[in-house]
Amino acid sequence: MTQDAAAPEILIEHSGPISWIVLNRPAQANALSGSMLNSFSAALEELKESGGPVIGIRANGKGFCAGMDLGQYGGAAAMDPVADAKRLNANVARWLAIWDHPKPVIAAVHGYCAGVAAQMCIFGDLTIVADDIRISEPGVPIGGGFIAPTWVAQVGAKRAKEFAFLPGNSIDGPTAVEWGWANHCVPAERLIAATEAMAARIALVPADVLQVKKLSINRAAEAAGFRVATSGIAEMDSLLHLAPSVLAIRERMASEGLKPVLDAYRGPSSTALINSFKE
Repeated sequence: MTQDAAAPEILIEHSGPISWIVLNRPAQANALSGSMLNSFSAALEELKESGGPVIGIRANGKGFCAGMDLGQYGGAAAMDPVADAKRLNANVARWLAIWDHPKPVIAAVHGYCAGVAAQMCIFGDLTIVADDIRISEPGVPIGGGFIAPTWVAQVGAKRAKEFAFLPGNSIDGPTAVEWGWANHCVPAERLIAATEAMAARIALVPADVLQVKKLSINRAAEAAGFRVATSGIAEMDSLLHLAPSVLAIRERMASEGLKPVLDAYRGPSSTALINSFKE
């Protein structure tokens, strides 16, 4: 699949009461580059004062997002831990801007949703997934304590650990709903229609009422520790990035390429692994 190099990596599209932020880097599996993240943040800021009363996040292409663009971060060069923590904290701030946004934000997720993309959706107000979804951990264990801690408030600590401890672990749509990660799972061909129907119902509520309802529920979640749980994850991740074992993996990625390193860790999901013992 080819993509026009001049095409924006983030689009804003308006559809009645919902304004969509569209991930538009399909040739790269919508992997998040630095410029794409900056454009995402700019779109969120723009839609505070313009567009519909509800914001949606979706993606063009075969899947939602393959996570961070490892082409930018997967080398073996010496790392500055202070700069690394600053970069990671900036990304957490991007997702908190979803959480703190005055409008309700719905993520409509299809195909694949990996790594930090699975983290991003946690900060949305609602998540609707397609029945073809695979929500997955990064396939190579080069970070730690960055994604799964943000899941705890919604799925619990034990499920967050189950998700995190197996490299490349994944869950499907029905499991995401069962765990509490997503609100609903619908047929892939009806994902956008279902999300827009939900947005139309939400938009019947006055905008100021929606804003206060969101703030009130967010404060309840924060009283239970949600925001505190995000406060130290960048430092934990940047610390592990300097561990000898992680540097060795990064060296392999630089010398062998990503695919053989991914293959070395590939295996069944935790659910598939356990189900094999039930047969």
